Amino acid sequence: MPGRKDMPSTLERSPDSAQRTWVKAHDNAIKEYGRGQRAQRVAYGALKHTHEKVGDHWERKERGRKAPSDPRSARPRQVGGRSGQGVDEKDTKAHLYEMAKRLDVPGRSRMDRRELLDAVKAANRRATRQARSR
Repeated sequence: MPGRKDMPSTLERSPDSAQRTWVKAHDNAIKEYGRGQRAQRVAYGALKHTHEKVGDHWERKERGRKAPSDPRSARPRQVGGRSGQGVDEKDTKAHLYEMAKRLDVPGRSRMDRRELLDAVKAANRRATRQARSR
């Protein structure tokens, strides 16, 4: 299973369901397209349908809604475009607020939905950077 060897550190800290989703999609993409960036993009696209990034790891989407989290994961064959960085851009303000609370985002109570989305993305990046430096 090449997916286990190529697994990113954020997935190593994630539940088995996220790891299985990523590995299965990654290994199938390698069979189809070969090793490289495309296999990684396909695997992340599949993962973003069922999981979201929270801090330095991935968790199953709470709403049980299987849908792409951003425009890029909606069209995995497309190169370029904007990525939601693992945060579901269709989340409600209440859900984004709860994620911001878990990530201890300062000033979250005064933020609108777009600001919460950006703050959660930034908090995820910080948490991942800190986890990788340990």
